[in-house]
Amino acid sequence: MAANPRIAFIGAGSTVFMKNIIGDILQRPATSGATIALMDINPERLSESEVVAQKIVSTLGLKAKIETHSNQRMALDKADFVIVAFQIGGYEPCTVTDFEVPKKYKLRQTIADTLGAGGIMRGLRTVPHLWKVCEDMMQVCPNAIMLQYVNPMAINTWAISAKYPKIRQVGLCHSVQGTAWELARDLDIPVEDIRYRAAGINHMAFYLQFEHRRKDGSYRNLYPELLRGYEEGRFPKPSHWNKRCPNKVRYEMLKRLGYFVTESSEHFAEYTPYFIKEGREDLIQKYGIPLDEYPKRCVEQIARWKRQSNALKNEPMEIEASHEYASSIVNSVWTAEPSVIYGNLRNNGCITSLPEDCAAEVPCLVDDRGIQPTYIGDLPPQLTALIRTNINVQELTVRALVTENREHIYHAAMMDPHTAAELDLQQIWDLTDDLLAAHGDWLPEFARVSRPRQAAE
Repeated sequence: MAANPRIAFIGAGSTVFMKNIIGDILQRPATSGATIALMDINPERLSESEVVAQKIVSTLGLKAKIETHSNQRMALDKADFVIVAFQIGGYEPCTVTDFEVPKKYKLRQTIADTLGAGGIMRGLRTVPHLWKVCEDMMQVCPNAIMLQYVNPMAINTWAISAKYPKIRQVGLCHSVQGTAWELARDLDIPVEDIRYRAAGINHMAFYLQFEHRRKDGSYRNLYPELLRGYEEGRFPKPSHWNKRCPNKVRYEMLKRLGYFVTESSEHFAEYTPYFIKEGREDLIQKYGIPLDEYPKRCVEQIARWKRQSNALKNEPMEIEASHEYASSIVNSVWTAEPSVIYGNLRNNGCITSLPEDCAAEVPCLVDDRGIQPTYIGDLPPQLTALIRTNINVQELTVRALVTENREHIYHAAMMDPHTAAELDLQQIWDLTDDLLAAHGDWLPEFARVSRPRQAAE
């Protein structure tokens, strides 16, 4: 093993995210001398990220090396770790298309990047490019670990394991640790005093345990307190970040299911058929559902990232630790110092009530042997049933990609809980036609349509 790791960052034009991840890694003593190979297809954004990365190195006074590449395989050559963070098609035109075309059918969405009409299309756009990364990895760094930060996470992870099973990969999200922090804030309990155990699929994992560690070493179940606070109107507490997106949907599902889901209310509202309904504006108001939330965030984020990028280049840099898992994984694999993360991997029997080949999100031990998922067993039956409704869409999207069978794209849309609750079969077929036609060359060739097609008689 080399003295210092080589880390390839594919999609490094996401300057602020790159800064957080690379800043975390370089602040670890064992990886402070790493070689960072930044790669992006946009020369201007790649140049901006290079300036910021070099500034991290100089600010911390390190001997780390920064490279930039426009050629993906050259960036990946001899990498020990591969971080992937890109959005195929960007906000414009593809995210806009994912929202505007369904609106013509009165199908409203909140985020549309993980499931539903928008999530299916994003998966079709994204997976072929992830496969290209895998193909290059097999040629130049077959033993590297891919840290995948791309949505739709579950579809991507499943598709990689289906076509490139030898790639060592993990899909990473911050929903588990982020939601624990939010609930700790509602409860006025330090997050470090909370013990939890979660499992499921990405964006639909549930806290199977959520407990307060008392000073005497005992634990108390926090679910009764969360339910009581919701019933009394004390939870969720307002804050600067959730004015548009209060967590009422998740608290309502806690009330109905007995478990709290780890992803946000704005996401969860469109994963189920219960909250967004045509003609039911009372539901939208009652649960504070932020329709068209993701486009709003994209516009705000683009402006914010531009301001932050300029500041990072031109002002003194503060380098604070983020809450992402990447640096913990890199450190544990490189040093054998164990850590625990929540990761998305092929299920392989970890959650026995879900399919073997689906992408499961479970606690994982990380050390020099890699990322080792934890056995969970059966989930409570109501959680299994709800999760399967999302897995159906993921599986059919992956099957469409692997087999290049366009029919399965329509089947995936048919099975989506929110879409099926709002549209009839012909509308679903027509909507899918319109989305495929609108995305055009952003999609793999098998999925492209030149004109609308009709459902089989």
